[in-house]
Amino acid sequence: MCFTPPPECPVFEPSWEEFADPFAFINKIRPIAEKTGICKVRPPPDWQPPFACDVDRLHFTPRIQRLNELEAQTRVKLNFLDQIAKFWELQGCTLKIPHVERKILDLYQLNRLVAEEGGFDLVCRERRWTKIAMTMGFAPGKAVGSHLRAHYERVLYPYHLFHSGTNLLASVDDVNDKDKEYKPHDLLQRQNIHVQPCDMSAPARRAKRMKTESGCVKSEGGEECENRPNLRRRMGSFVVKPEPVLSGNDEDRLLLCDGCDDSYHTFCLIPPLSDVPKGDWRCPKCLAQECSKPQEAFGFEQACRDYSLKSFGEMADSFKSDYFNMPVHMVPTELVEKEFWRLVGTIEEDVTVEYGADIASKEFGSGFPIKGGKFKVAPHDEKYLQCGWNLNNMAMMTPSVLTHITADICGMTLPWLYVGMCFSSFCWHIEDHWSYSINYLHWGEPKTWYGAPGFAAEQLEAVMKKLAPELFESQPDLLHQLVTIMNPNTLMAHGVPIYRTNQCAGEFVITFPRSYHSGFNQGFNFAEAVNFCTVDWMPLGRQCVDHYRQLHRYCVFSHDEMVCNMAMKAGSLDVVLASAVQKDMRLMIKEERELRDKVRKMGVVQCELFEYDLLADDERQCVKCRTTCYLSALTCPCRPGVQVCLHHAHDLCSCPVSNYTLNYRFTLDDLYPMMNAVQQRAESYDEWAARVTEVMEAKLDKKHVTVFRALLGESDEKSFPENDLLRQLRLVTQDAEKCSSVAQRLLNGKRQTRYRTGGGNSPNQLTVEEMRSFVRQLYNLPCSLTQAPLLKDLLNSIEDFQQHSEKLLFDEVSADSVSEIESLLEEGSQFDVFLPELPLLRERLEQTRWLTGVQQAEDPVSNPCGLSLDSMRRLIDRGVGLTPHPSTERTMARLQELLTISEEMEEKAQALLKARPPESLETLSSMLTQIDGVPAYLPNCLLLQDTVNRAKEWLQEAEDLQVDSVSDMVLRAHAIPVRLEPLDQLEVLVSEVQAWKESAAKTFLIKNSPFTLFEVLCPRWEVGSSLKKKMRKVKGECVSSGKKKLVKLDSMSDVERALSDSKDSASAMFTLAEVRLKEQESLCSLRAANESKLLPTADCAALRVCVCQKPPMGAMLQCELCRDAFHSVCVRGPSDPLDPEAWLCPLCLRSTKPSLDKIQTLLSSLQRIRVRLPEGDALRYMIERAGSWQRRAREQFDVLFPKGQILLFLLYFIIVFNTINITEFIIIKIYVFLLYQLCGSPSRCIYVPGLSSELEELMVEGLLLQVSLPEAQQLYRLLLSGPPTTNTSHTEHRDAITSAEKKAKRRMNREETEIRDRGIKPKSKKQRMGTEKRRERKEASVSASDVSQSEDSEEDMTQCPAKNCLQPEGEEVYWVQCDCCNRWFHMICVGVSAELAAKEDYMCVTCSTTNAGRRK
Repeated sequence: MCFTPPPECPVFEPSWEEFADPFAFINKIRPIAEKTGICKVRPPPDWQPPFACDVDRLHFTPRIQRLNELEAQTRVKLNFLDQIAKFWELQGCTLKIPHVERKILDLYQLNRLVAEEGGFDLVCRERRWTKIAMTMGFAPGKAVGSHLRAHYERVLYPYHLFHSGTNLLASVDDVNDKDKEYKPHDLLQRQNIHVQPCDMSAPARRAKRMKTESGCVKSEGGEECENRPNLRRRMGSFVVKPEPVLSGNDEDRLLLCDGCDDSYHTFCLIPPLSDVPKGDWRCPKCLAQECSKPQEAFGFEQACRDYSLKSFGEMADSFKSDYFNMPVHMVPTELVEKEFWRLVGTIEEDVTVEYGADIASKEFGSGFPIKGGKFKVAPHDEKYLQCGWNLNNMAMMTPSVLTHITADICGMTLPWLYVGMCFSSFCWHIEDHWSYSINYLHWGEPKTWYGAPGFAAEQLEAVMKKLAPELFESQPDLLHQLVTIMNPNTLMAHGVPIYRTNQCAGEFVITFPRSYHSGFNQGFNFAEAVNFCTVDWMPLGRQCVDHYRQLHRYCVFSHDEMVCNMAMKAGSLDVVLASAVQKDMRLMIKEERELRDKVRKMGVVQCELFEYDLLADDERQCVKCRTTCYLSALTCPCRPGVQVCLHHAHDLCSCPVSNYTLNYRFTLDDLYPMMNAVQQRAESYDEWAARVTEVMEAKLDKKHVTVFRALLGESDEKSFPENDLLRQLRLVTQDAEKCSSVAQRLLNGKRQTRYRTGGGNSPNQLTVEEMRSFVRQLYNLPCSLTQAPLLKDLLNSIEDFQQHSEKLLFDEVSADSVSEIESLLEEGSQFDVFLPELPLLRERLEQTRWLTGVQQAEDPVSNPCGLSLDSMRRLIDRGVGLTPHPSTERTMARLQELLTISEEMEEKAQALLKARPPESLETLSSMLTQIDGVPAYLPNCLLLQDTVNRAKEWLQEAEDLQVDSVSDMVLRAHAIPVRLEPLDQLEVLVSEVQAWKESAAKTFLIKNSPFTLFEVLCPRWEVGSSLKKKMRKVKGECVSSGKKKLVKLDSMSDVERALSDSKDSASAMFTLAEVRLKEQESLCSLRAANESKLLPTADCAALRVCVCQKPPMGAMLQCELCRDAFHSVCVRGPSDPLDPEAWLCPLCLRSTKPSLDKIQTLLSSLQRIRVRLPEGDALRYMIERAGSWQRRAREQFDVLFPKGQILLFLLYFIIVFNTINITEFIIIKIYVFLLYQLCGSPSRCIYVPGLSSELEELMVEGLLLQVSLPEAQQLYRLLLSGPPTTNTSHTEHRDAITSAEKKAKRRMNREETEIRDRGIKPKSKKQRMGTEKRRERKEASVSASDVSQSEDSEEDMTQCPAKNCLQPEGEEVYWVQCDCCNRWFHMICVGVSAELAAKEDYMCVTCSTTNAGRRK
């Protein structure tokens, strides 16, 4: 167990003035120091007396101290083991301590625990060995209990049987009952330690108690193990051998006792012996006689070697350096202290040291210089000869009552010297006659002290008797023998106050009356000690004699003799001492009179005067209690030289009491005059003390302070010594004068100041307690002051304020008390005193404001969201700085609990939200049930609540399967951190929907199309300018951001939302039908607007066409659907100019227009998906619309063409487009041939005029369809051919077509050339040609037109065909040629720049209008 140092005792550092009178200084510090029992005094630094001891003459024989025998509890264990070892040794066996779990078994503890549990038989019967093993500190579950049982049965049980008398074959009466001869207990032989020869220089060495044995002992598992450590030096070994099989004559089993020669069979003994012991054997009777001999009282033995101071120092330093393996001055005192207490508490390790204690200074000289000594004192050191702190002077100074003892008492009135070494110790003890002691360490290493105050002496004795009762049974005065120590931690654990200190060289340690103290030395040192007694000790001295009488302890001197000696010198006594002696004598005479009356009543009639002071102390001791007789004693002729005190009159002898003689030193008549003389000497002092007491105890008729001054003057005149009454009078007088001055200053309005010691003088206000104490002093002092009533009124006002404040502070903290607290603070600040309530009120104000803040934060009206975590933390942080109060503590606890729960809920919620894989909805819902009722704003918990709600909504939607978009639903499910069971199915469904959409987009959408799949499949809601704006916006976004997400039209969103909200397909079809009507209306308006703006009368400069919204110029293309014109350089023309296919602008060409078969496949795959899609509804409507249109187109064809012509047209269509395989082609061709035979040639085709507008509307609707239908192409060709015309028109048309074909072919050739030159793949979107290419093309165009220019007239070359020619003049006029009619125009007249003319083809307005009319 680790040692914990006790608290430090007081340390005093007197000034030179205080240090001048040792008894006055000790009397001054006594109220403080006697509370700890010991104190340390550091002399002024310059006080350094010379060391006067004769080192050469100093030789001493030290005491041998074995550390583990000093400690009371350890010695009890060792005594027990000694008895066990002796028991087995007398039976011819040796004892060896067994090992359990690799440590030596504590046989003493095992024996005590078994006894406490009821004995061996009961423990075995109730199987308590495991409990005992755990109590001894062994770990459970290792079958230690069975081992303990075996060891107890083998080693301790026979000893127990012996003590119980079970194994005695003879009765107890046969034992010799006469007085046993007492022989000294040989400590060396008992411990089996060989004394070292005297010539050895260092007998104190560390030794291990456990030595290696050459024999074997049975281990716990039955195996033999060698070199097992044991207590060989204290005990023998006992080896249990297996019982042999009996054979032969029983005489072989007879044992002969080595003590009485009696014979016993081995099998008749209890317990029976398995074999004849090898050593000496004692029978049970001899064994009982040997073991019943009393043990000698424990004490220290003297070493066999005589040391000088030098040789002892060499041995001590060598021991310490060897033990700690470091130089002696480097060993920390804390390490030595812990190691000392470890060693005294172990039985496994022996450390033997030596201590030069109680060396008489009278023989070898004191360490202090003395008058007439052999030490020659230097002149500057002569002051130490008369110094009161010189221990040779202190005991015999006038204030010490020991000066009245006639004999020199070595160690008490004459100093004792102490030469210590490391670990040498002085055990717990109190000084003789409970006197003071003072110890001075001259030089050397420190001495560690432990002390207990005098009021705890009986408590310390009781604790030691309780913990080691066996020691006190044999030695009741054990603590007076200075041979027993106990760990301070053990005493402190039982409530004994213990204090410690380290006494360094040049320091004093003072012990106070009846203060137990002990300690040890840290190393080689030299100390000196002496006793002294002051006046205050007198009552304790008489109490000590009575205590000694009860313990039968001898007295060092006769207290009665000392008192009588002082009484006989009454005239020279100090008046204070005379007063104390007179009180002591009164008690002494009273007791003596009662005892003599008692003896006289017993029948003692013979009396004789006897001067006991002429006898030595050991010759006049009471034979019973060993007290020193002085006033009287009883003797009997039958026992000459023997006497008893009157307290033990019945213990003298068995003779008749009439034979007794009462020897007395003084008659009672002699004692009374002695007491009267002392009383007379003390009368003047007593009279003065009576008057002082009367004045100081006056309650009504109080005297003025001048009376106190007069009494102080009288004490000075009569030279009364310093005493408690005089000090009290002086203190009262000073207080009265001080109170008068302070009261006057307070009433004058001056601020009272007082000064604190420390960093400096700082004025402070009087506290209320000081004010109250001050007023109380005014009324308690004998003097009467006029300022008292006024100060009382002021104090009453302050107390009223305090009562009001205390009432407020006592009440619960309330938010409504803020104004009341503030008013009290204002009132209290007006008092010019320090009010402790003011800071409390400020604290209460802070508490109230804090509680108000908490209430406001929790108020659902002012804070509907509730307390947030940050608000709770801020409130708690503010609350931590507040002074504790039940209201705030409860609120703090509630807030802290709420914060803890909230943080825990938040963490759990966050963990659930971040869990991967996500937790189930049930887990989250169960978490929400825990969150319910938590009055706090928890973001994560709210997010968890929202997540659960979203999950429930999602599950409901998934159950109803009515969603805007399944993919959106899956995306929302991924955003919900909850494990949703239908999610996997929906993800599969989403993947199917996504796959279907991708397939549909691949089927319908053009590469880089600005339209979504839904916009392509759905009828167009917006056409015209708004669509162009969208195209430009999308084009700009595509150019600027590349892969940005397309912007959806609001109208399309509305349509898509309407389709999503529709409950069934019928409502969806109705919605799409409405969109179709809007599409037709918008398209008709758009076509009419575009055709009207392209009329020849239109202003070309203001006209805006194409996606670029610029005037027409160059080669232009017209969309067959919207009828708007487009620059050929801005859009891509037909892929094959010779193919009569309807050309659609980029705004109208929304998809690739797949065949109906592919669309039917998409519809079939869509039907396998379990959800409705807006795209699917649009696809169904488109298929229905395409089928309806096909029927109407075929009806028109049936009207316009006969069946044969239709087949011929179909055959032509098949040949051109290769839409059927060869087998179908042959079959159709056969049908065509048969129809030719029936109907005639195809020229018989009948054209029905008047249907062009109806067909055109049908054609427009066909072009709106995003499906490739053969009827649409057929209808377009029919409309393109138109009614029969003249040859001229046909020729012009052919020329126009030829010109258009040439231009288209030329553009395609240029593009192919550019692609080949650049090495890039052709793209679906038209690319602009580079500047160089365009210049080359322009130059080639100009050169090609030279022939036509040469043929034109001069006039044609100089006139501009523009309608409003500006007729530009100058040296350089720029011209541009129309690529259609080859006419030349001024660039400024037609609004074309040189850069545009070099890069793009130009078509004049006339050619653009003409081509547009032809296309119509």
